[in-house]
Amino acid sequence: MDVLRLEGLECSMTALAEALGLKRPTLLYYFPDKASIVELALESTLAEQVQFVVGEMAKHRHPIDRLYAQVRSVHAFHRGREERIIFMIQALATAGKDRTDQILKIGNQAFEMHRIGLAAEIRYAVSQGTMHPCDPEALIQLVRSVVDGVLIQRVMTDCEFEPIHEFLWSHVLSPLKIDEI
Repeated sequence: MDVLRLEGLECSMTALAEALGLKRPTLLYYFPDKASIVELALESTLAEQVQFVVGEMAKHRHPIDRLYAQVRSVHAFHRGREERIIFMIQALATAGKDRTDQILKIGNQAFEMHRIGLAAEIRYAVSQGTMHPCDPEALIQLVRSVVDGVLIQRVMTDCEFEPIHEFLWSHVLSPLKIDEI
């Protein structure tokens, strides 16, 4: 992916093979087109991100703390590697609708089981009185929107993560948490 990012998406498969030190037929055997390279890179990046984020979330017990850890760890994972986000957006834009839908489906599947489990944790915390009532799916979608939106803003405006994290914590997440006695 780094070679494609540096050479640009208009780079031919011949030039890409050369930059990778491969023969064109070898590259085409494994990757029939650039979209398949981007798809593999996305899968690999998402797998690495899931491992990192889930590891950070596992350090916390309360679902609100876990949600906050998710926000902070996704942003930490991408900090300093924002060009990767730009490249992925460009690659998706050139992949065509069907291929783009397929690639986005892979991305959504990477976190689906996590979202289902977290929604159940939130419902349980509400039932146990350690969290104020809320719509778990809406809360998780809001957090996901903040995660994705702030990444885009970071790329576009070089905004800092921390003030947004603090605002999200103090005005959205923390008020939902009921301290255990």
